Amino acid sequence: MASTGAVPFWRAAGMTYITYSNICANLVRNCLKEPHKTEALSREKVHFSLSKWSEGKPEKPRLLLVH
Repeated sequence: MASTGAVPFWRAAGMTYITYSNICANLVRNCLKEPHKTEALSREKVHFSLSKWSEGKPEKPRLLLVH
């Protein structure tokens, strides 16, 4: 049974919680004073690798950077 209680405003605005959280994090980072702002902005980048699998074995991974 679905609840008819209050809905979080981010959901009512059609956002996911991750989108809302990213917007809030960006606002906080941009409000910081130097040198903390530069440090926080540098931690914002995410590195990960992606490997395709064929015949049960991974191919050479590719390093990706997301801003």
